Amino acid sequence: MTDYQDVNQIQRVLHNSRKIAIVGLSGNQLRASYFVGYYLKRHGYQVFPVNPRETEILGETSYPSLRDLPTPVDVVNVFRAPSALPDIARDAVAIGAGTLWTQFGVVNEEGARIAEEGGLTVIMDRCLKIEHARYVGRMHWLGFNTHRITSVRTGLQ
Repeated sequence: MTDYQDVNQIQRVLHNSRKIAIVGLSGNQLRASYFVGYYLKRHGYQVFPVNPRETEILGETSYPSLRDLPTPVDVVNVFRAPSALPDIARDAVAIGAGTLWTQFGVVNEEGARIAEEGGLTVIMDRCLKIEHARYVGRMHWLGFNTHRITSVRTGLQ
C-alpha cells in the first residue's frame, strides 16, 4: 500500500488549498462532518457541501454530486462508506480536483488508485480538521485553541 498519510503531502495540501468540497457533509450539528465543515469555514476555507439529501448546510448551497459544483475545488474531502470511494474518485478526477482526502475509516485501494491515476494527491484515513489543527498550531483536546499554556495544576495539591 502506498503511503497515503505522508506528512509533507498533508502540509502541502493544507497550505495550498482554499476550496474544499465535503462529500457526505451532514446538516446534523452532532455529526463529525458538520463539525469539520464548520471548523474549516471558521479558518477561511470555502466549503462546498455535497449531499443530495440537503439543500443548504452551514449557510452554503448543498450540491447533489461533485459534478454539480459551480467551480473547481482544491480538495474533495470524503465522509462516506469506503465502498463509495471509487465513484467519488472518478468524479473528483472528472472535475479536476487536486486532492482526494478521506476521513478516518474511509479506506479503499481502488478509489485511491483511480484518483492517483487521474493525477490527484491522495490522503486517506486522516481527519482534515485534526491535521489542520496539528500543523497550523491550533490543537487542543476539545479542538479549540485556548491561547493558554501553563504547567500549573489545579485542584491537585
